Amino acid sequence: MKNNIKLLGLGLLGGMLPLGAYLMLSTSPYQSLSDEVLDGNRLYNARAVSFDGQNLAPNFIDASETTINSVVHVTTKVVKTTFQRDPFQEFFYGPGAGGREFKQFGAGSGSGVIVSSEGYIVTNNHVIEDASEIEVILNDNSKYTAKLVGADPSTDIAVLKIEGSGFQPIALGNSDDLHIGEWVLAVGNPFNLTSTVTAGIVSAKARNINLLADRSRTDVVPIESFIQTDAAVNPGNSGGALVNVKGELIGINTAIASQTGSYSGYSFAIPVNLVEKVLRDLIDFGVVQRGFLGVQIADINQEIKEKNDLPNTKGVYISKVTENGSAEKAGVKDGEVILKIGTKEVNSVAELQEEIGKRRPGDKVSLTIRTAKGVEEVKELVLRNQDGDTKLVSKEEIQKNFALGATFSELSSKEKKELNITYGVKISTINSGKLKSIGLAPGMIITKVNNEPIETVEQLTGKLNGVNKGVLLEVLSESGKKEYFGFGL
Repeated sequence: MKNNIKLLGLGLLGGMLPLGAYLMLSTSPYQSLSDEVLDGNRLYNARAVSFDGQNLAPNFIDASETTINSVVHVTTKVVKTTFQRDPFQEFFYGPGAGGREFKQFGAGSGSGVIVSSEGYIVTNNHVIEDASEIEVILNDNSKYTAKLVGADPSTDIAVLKIEGSGFQPIALGNSDDLHIGEWVLAVGNPFNLTSTVTAGIVSAKARNINLLADRSRTDVVPIESFIQTDAAVNPGNSGGALVNVKGELIGINTAIASQTGSYSGYSFAIPVNLVEKVLRDLIDFGVVQRGFLGVQIADINQEIKEKNDLPNTKGVYISKVTENGSAEKAGVKDGEVILKIGTKEVNSVAELQEEIGKRRPGDKVSLTIRTAKGVEEVKELVLRNQDGDTKLVSKEEIQKNFALGATFSELSSKEKKELNITYGVKISTINSGKLKSIGLAPGMIITKVNNEPIETVEQLTGKLNGVNKGVLLEVLSESGKKEYFGFGL
């Protein structure tokens, strides 16, 4: 009996060891809030939407009824505030005294998709860009004030949050499994017509139409790999859902190809696999953790093929390898051709960008390369962020340098001397958020908050994050002109 007990104890211990090792190895360095809140697939599986994969004439009713309550109407108010100084009052009472605010008002609208029963919503960045107030209207006409969780101009994705629970989230599909010719539905609010469903087919994948390059600033690297469809999409559909006949989200509708501004045959959506990566990053960190290959690349056309004596037009041509980047450290050379990322063939810059865009710094990637001598090789590399690091930046570290949609940097002694100041913090980047909505831009220097001098980045972000009262900023433009910006939080 005692021997049996000993054997049982050893068996339990043996079973616990691999379990403990698994838990230790699988423990993430950060708390993944997105794993907890993105529950659309769990609820979707419970609902078990009926679909007969052999049916050659799919019924769109189930997909429409399943998704229509997950798509919302997003309306925005834009307030541009300018501040006119009163030198006479300032002489007696200090900076900002006696000044007058002038406001210009605007409005916009679009669509969004509920991705969590706890109220997380994904939409396009351009729908909420510059917004001072964001309101979300559900399919049952209930209204909610939305808070901006984060935005990513590189992919034109933004995440909102409304307070409450029990919202109907959409199930996230797999855009890699999408086929040209497959039926899809576009669900959104074109021309403020709520809950509109249109049908079409997938016309193409991995389209780059240079849309985001036109919209983006010089400090943003656009990532475009759109799903092209002929489902009717019009102004107001932006941020809405592109779903398959099972009712799964497979893209976020973003743009139309039109000379008139209205639908004329083609529409474009961001593939959901890229959306999900950006969505999770914005929920977990507030910003996107983006990995880079460290290469300058080009589509292979006939001219590049002949000039570089390539055997065919397959793959993506590497025109230059960035010094100290991920590719260089893995031994990748100028003039080589990337044929695969992992097991997936890539035959355009858009396809390659989409594959890398799904990954984070620290992720290991296998590249199938054709060398300049025509030999195929597989090279393993580790993706790095823009600073050359392979580790994810913690949420706490991000918050030290991030507030209201902007990141900041310290001023050098030379910059302070040139501007004849002894304090101040520079705006490094600025995305959708409160600071952009009042007219601030990269390169501007925030010198005071509510008349208190700002000397460090942490001092500034500490004052801007979490406050709930009015703020007056003293700001120097890049030319050295002093301006004042006021806003409420």
